[in-house]
Amino acid sequence: MSARLRLGGMLAAVALAAPASAQAPAPPPADPDAVLVEELVVTGRLPGPAWWRVSDADTTVYVLGTPSLAPKRMQWDRAIFDRRLQGANVVILPFQDVRVRVTGALGAAFNLMRLRSSTPFEETLDPATRARFVAVRTGLGQPAKRYGTRNALAAGLLLAGDYRDKSSLTNADPTKLVKLLAQQAKVPVQQKSYDLGPLMGQVIRTSPAAARTCFDEVLAQAEAGPGVTLEAARAWAAGDVRGALNNERTYERCIGVVPGASAFDDRTKADQAASIEKALQTPGHAIALVPLRPLLSQGGVLERLRARGYTIGTPGDI
Repeated sequence: MSARLRLGGMLAAVALAAPASAQAPAPPPADPDAVLVEELVVTGRLPGPAWWRVSDADTTVYVLGTPSLAPKRMQWDRAIFDRRLQGANVVILPFQDVRVRVTGALGAAFNLMRLRSSTPFEETLDPATRARFVAVRTGLGQPAKRYGTRNALAAGLLLAGDYRDKSSLTNADPTKLVKLLAQQAKVPVQQKSYDLGPLMGQVIRTSPAAARTCFDEVLAQAEAGPGVTLEAARAWAAGDVRGALNNERTYERCIGVVPGASAFDDRTKADQAASIEKALQTPGHAIALVPLRPLLSQGGVLERLRARGYTIGTPGDI
């Protein structure tokens, strides 16, 4: 059984979360890619989005850092991309396509049916928070029964997905366009898939305090609107890397509190680095797309490749 790793599909599985209970507030969830390798955060000198390079003696992989969230069908200058696509050995895409094994999917469905609640989540909230939540979900055009769950993490992530859909925001662009252009140019596309069943099974172990903190952050983000993301997207399209990094990542940070998420994050970075390293074994050039923060963070994809002896070029290099 296959499913797109987009917000809506993952949110259904996250509703596995266990019922919340009263606890002291947890600190805000940490961004797993909060600490950056500063010398890699460089403004692009070519038109369009910023590119990095990973190279050895006879091969270069051009790496495009992609935004974690962007407007659907975002416009950007593709001149550099189009030039580099010509003659590329392969295009390596972020691992946004996932495959959930049938056994895992059935287990998730079973737990979902067992733990969902007929009582709307808003009825568990204090009056002030309930009023804010009702105002937001009403603005999104969603009924109370949409959030029929007993856990704040499930409600918060579901709200994040609804907010992003309503605001026409996506984590699939520009990857979706790049995949289409590569296929049209008959350049091989490489995109890894994962079984998310084991990770989703860990959602029930998320602490109630962390779950509620995530819900509160998502609610505040939905109230604030998409302004931060739209500004970051404009910065990304202009090669302003630091401005692009200011994108909101509430959803990613909340997913990060799920037990096992850190190990999964480490695995995806290791696999992305390995894919780029494999592409370097074929003389010529290739293209890779990697989400911006996982690309530039400490322990991220570029730092891993540099540790293996490959030459890293930044967007500031001519």
